[in-house]
Amino acid sequence: MNPLPQDPQAAAQSFVAFALESGVLKFGEFVTKAGRVTPYFFNAGLFDDGQKLARLASFYAQALIDSGIEFDMIFGPAYKGIPLGAALAMELARLGHNVPFAYNRKEAKDHGEGGTIVGAPLKGRVLIVDDVMSAGTAVRESMQIIEAHGAKAQAVVIALDRQEKATEVVNGQTRDVAYSAVQYARDTLALDVCAVATLDDLLAYLASDASAPSSELLKRVRAYRDRYGV
Repeated sequence: MNPLPQDPQAAAQSFVAFALESGVLKFGEFVTKAGRVTPYFFNAGLFDDGQKLARLASFYAQALIDSGIEFDMIFGPAYKGIPLGAALAMELARLGHNVPFAYNRKEAKDHGEGGTIVGAPLKGRVLIVDDVMSAGTAVRESMQIIEAHGAKAQAVVIALDRQEKATEVVNGQTRDVAYSAVQYARDTLALDVCAVATLDDLLAYLASDASAPSSELLKRVRAYRDRYGV
């Protein structure tokens, strides 16, 4: 596995390239949960073999180390957060930062040890691991679980910050709000947030390639950012 660039901005660009090569980041016409038609789509479920997952974990770990965020353990919310959190815990241990890891079940187990939490006891300052943050629902649910066990949700690490407006439902109608899910997590939930890469990094990656396809994609992604960005 090739070492990551030392410069955080270069590492973010390297991550964008890795996501494209892995087929995780795709361009086309996709519909988001909010009903927006987006020119790009990020599906972390396609980090689907050991080599890709190990490489992904190295990006998460380096971004966290560079951020200076302090935490005592890792929590991977079911379901995507479970392999992400486990891989991150192993990579941090390889780098000399061994921390406990836990995850939750969607359904409580009524035999054996029982309960919904698997792994280390939830305590201290907890880092939540996810792929992207669209509405912040998964983070709020994770916070409730963590705090119910007497621990503190300290931070969230995600692969990609889409830097776009979140939505809320009012009287059955979905509407845009002026802040992103990441901004909401920071400003309202008081969580530290670390993103491996952002939409700005994706735009910079496309701008660095002068080819006609990249130029057209750059226009489309910029137009989406102009409409929905924060």
